[in-house]
Amino acid sequence: MVVVRIADVRIVFFGAPDYAVPSLRRCLELLDADVVAVVTQPDRARGRSGKLLATPVKQLAVEAGVPVILQPEKVRRETTEELRALSPDIGVVAASGHILPNHLLEIFPHGVVNVHASLLPRHRGASAVAASILDGDGESGATIMRVVREVDAGPVLGQVRTPIGVLDTTEALTKRISELGAELLGEVLPRWVVGEIEAVAQDESAVTHAPRLSKGDGVIDWSQSAEMIGRRVRALQPWPLATTLYGDERFTVHEAWPLPEFTSDAPPGTVVAGEWVELSSLLGDRVARAVVVCGEGGLALLRVQRAGRQAQVIEVYLNGDRALTGRMLG
Repeated sequence: MVVVRIADVRIVFFGAPDYAVPSLRRCLELLDADVVAVVTQPDRARGRSGKLLATPVKQLAVEAGVPVILQPEKVRRETTEELRALSPDIGVVAASGHILPNHLLEIFPHGVVNVHASLLPRHRGASAVAASILDGDGESGATIMRVVREVDAGPVLGQVRTPIGVLDTTEALTKRISELGAELLGEVLPRWVVGEIEAVAQDESAVTHAPRLSKGDGVIDWSQSAEMIGRRVRALQPWPLATTLYGDERFTVHEAWPLPEFTSDAPPGTVVAGEWVELSSLLGDRVARAVVVCGEGGLALLRVQRAGRQAQVIEVYLNGDRALTGRMLG
């Protein structure tokens, strides 16, 4: 890895989740630069114990000895004034979850740049990675852009691309993009500070939006095609997960494989036996033990979870619930 230098540049980093950690680490590695503050989300209660846990970004900032760590629910005037007192040169954002007001943006001589997880102008918004899978995009990536008041609408400083594989989930793709985005940040930031990069306006005619996901987005509509439902299963992993009803209980589909050529006289949502159906070589020697009939094709269930139980591969699950075959889901 090439470590670049930015002489005497003072950085304020805004971020919270795992996605932001590689970008913060990259900023900390920029020799002669100085991460003078980190702005992240407040500690939140997690799990059944209700214990307050710090964000991954805060954990790294503490380990690295960042001198100022701010955790406001909202960025207000007092946060701006605290940061202004540090005489920062540039801000770096990676999934901070904060809206940055104009009075904050104006304190940075070199502006604020954002490491966004899509190929802007496609998929502006909070659920960009999931949207790229849901829409069947062939590729995604990271965009470094200058932050303006309109969400993800600022001019572009650089992009890096990665193909979306047929097994990619939002979790896996997000991790890959976070690493690629951090590497790109290390290349772009020094050149931006010294004026070697000219920001390029986004093509407004190509804009698409990726609003924040809700639990309702996880409900499977079995009248859709198997390919669309298969993408939904991957896109909603790890949250909110693809779900349906089995009787009156929640039934979660964690992993599945679409079978576009599958045909059945049963109505959509019906689970049928599928041992005779060949699956992709990407799945090794697995067979389609249970297939759900879709509006077009069928969906081979690979890993599922019934309410109150652990997630199980379908081979194990059917050992305890052979009645699934022949039932109607949804």
